[in-house]
Amino acid sequence: MPLRAAVRRAVLAAAVLAVFLFAGASHGAESIEHELSGSLDLDGRWHPQTGAHPEQRAHASGFAAEPKLHLKGAGEWSLTVAPFVRYDGADSRRTHADLREAYFLTYGAIGEGEWELRLGVDRVFWGVTESQHLVDIINQTDLVEHPNKESKLGQPMAHLTWSAEWGILEFFALTYHRARTYPGRHGRLRSAIPIDEEHVSYESAAGEWRVDLAARYSHSLGPFDFGLSVFDGTSRDPFITPHVDERGMVSLRQHYEKIRQFSVDAQLTIESWLLKLEALHREGARNLLGMEEDYAAFVMGGEYTFNSILGSAADLGLLAEWNYDERRERSNSEFQNDLFYAVRLALNDTQSTEVIAGVLADADHTTRTLSIELKRRLSDQWSVKLEAIVLMDVDEEDIIYDTRRDSFVALNVTYNF
Repeated sequence: MPLRAAVRRAVLAAAVLAVFLFAGASHGAESIEHELSGSLDLDGRWHPQTGAHPEQRAHASGFAAEPKLHLKGAGEWSLTVAPFVRYDGADSRRTHADLREAYFLTYGAIGEGEWELRLGVDRVFWGVTESQHLVDIINQTDLVEHPNKESKLGQPMAHLTWSAEWGILEFFALTYHRARTYPGRHGRLRSAIPIDEEHVSYESAAGEWRVDLAARYSHSLGPFDFGLSVFDGTSRDPFITPHVDERGMVSLRQHYEKIRQFSVDAQLTIESWLLKLEALHREGARNLLGMEEDYAAFVMGGEYTFNSILGSAADLGLLAEWNYDERRERSNSEFQNDLFYAVRLALNDTQSTEVIAGVLADADHTTRTLSIELKRRLSDQWSVKLEAIVLMDVDEEDIIYDTRRDSFVALNVTYNF
């Protein structure tokens, strides 16, 4: 087993063991309530075009399982464990396992408010926009799961929350850095040279063991919801560097810098309007040219919903967002200057049928990406999702040019228990 994979598994196993020992030692004599839930997925993808790179496959199918065990003691504590495993028939890197959650939670009162402490592995989400979650930085992206970057790896942490009428204040100590996952040689939606997952470098002398710190304040003032966040630690976005070994073989490796990020996310509800904003200022990151450059970026836009269209129970939403990164052509993000338009149709029927279709248009290049997603419940436990992503006229200068032939149609059937 490669050293990095062995260390990663050991850290996750140690986190689970520590959580169980802590819970057992403190509350072993109490009666414990338990609940088992989760999901099983069967999925398949079909790429209509031949891959742009050798060895890429047109079809992929597999399954995923994510059970969740929740234990609740008689006192003010609980324990949650949620492992994840996926098998993929085409890409060996997409066959992987992760510990999404494994944390001990305890809580109590403090003055007129409440406090809550989570210790272990957890997932935390920040953000409000649709096209990308710009300010979301606590967890690492599990990129082999989906190119939309919404799937996240579990993050070892201590998470303290204090809430009262004046808002919610959160503090994070993040104890181990997770490197991003990437498709392998047989996978689609990859770079021309597959990215090496085993050789990862860090700016910090402590490497992946550097302790990252973060804090967040959030509050709701009538129709206005907002969050203010700061993060100081190792970036979740890698800088990709070429490497030539002693045999002359070229590979791409991940390098992670120390950064500081200040961010805000906000949402204003005005009748049928939802106005949204995510913005950040980041210090210490490298740009596409490999030079350190502080920068600002934002996503802003809104959604208007027509309720009960044509006298039916259905709602129709129109969405528009602008993604902007002031580095522009020096940005190593695909959202350097992009416009997003979408239509969302929710039938509000017993099957919770919903369709969303959107276009992401690069304002600096000719690239256009069309996405269509249909979700529907088949029963109380079964649901289905049909998805299509079409990459249209990908510009040669666009950062996603290597994936120009990787449009796909995907079918996912889920059993929830």
